[in-house]
This record gives sequence, structure tokens and C-alpha cells, in this order.
Amino acid sequence: MAHILIVDDSPTDVRVFTTLLERAGHRVSSASSAEQGIEMARSLRPDLVIMDVIMPGMNGFQATRTLTRDPATQNVPVLIITTKSMETDRVWGLRQGARDFLTKPVGEKELLARIQKLLVQAG
Repeated sequence: MAHILIVDDSPTDVRVFTTLLERAGHRVSSASSAEQGIEMARSLRPDLVIMDVIMPGMNGFQATRTLTRDPATQNVPVLIITTKSMETDRVWGLRQGARDFLTKPVGEKELLARIQKLLVQAG
């Protein structure tokens, strides 16, 4: 299956996503800050990045923009998953280069379906 990098400062969310993704057969790495996530994405070249928005320091919108504009990581799909639920947040996230946007809490079936769709699109 795919290698997925989770960038989220919430240990609880990382644990929940990791358990769900590993149970579905994916390999998971995680970063607790946007800055660490960018470095890990550059070095690990994951198949997909799950990005939180609200984090100390650089936020997920900025990190998504950095990853999608960097030639080394621009082809790695970014899925933003956040508690920010306004339509303007979704639009802004997609403008930063995210391929999809979900609001927490996310159901297991929907999350896995969205990830599968993004992995197929990425080829």
C-alpha cells in the first residue's frame, strides 16, 4: 500500500489516523510540526501527506503551499484535515495546493475513500 505522512501537532489525532491507516495496510510516518513535516516530505517522499492546519509556528496552509511549490514534493498530494470548517478555509486550502479538504472528525470510510482517490489520481 501507500506511505502516508501525517503532519499534525495533536498526538491523539496522529494515533487515531495511524491506527486507522495501518489497519488499512498503509505505512505511516508522522511529524508534529509543519516545519518537520516539510523536511520529512522532502527526505521520505511519501505517497500522500495528511496536513493539519492549526499548529504552532508555521500553519498547515503555509506548509501545503511550500510542499506544492517545491519541485521535490510538488507531485505528492496533500489532504488537509482540520477543525476549521468554514467554506473560506476549504477554498483557501485548495488554493494553497491541497488536493482535498476534510473537516475533523472524519469517518474511517470517508477518509480511506478520499485517500484512495488521491492515490489513484497521483498515479
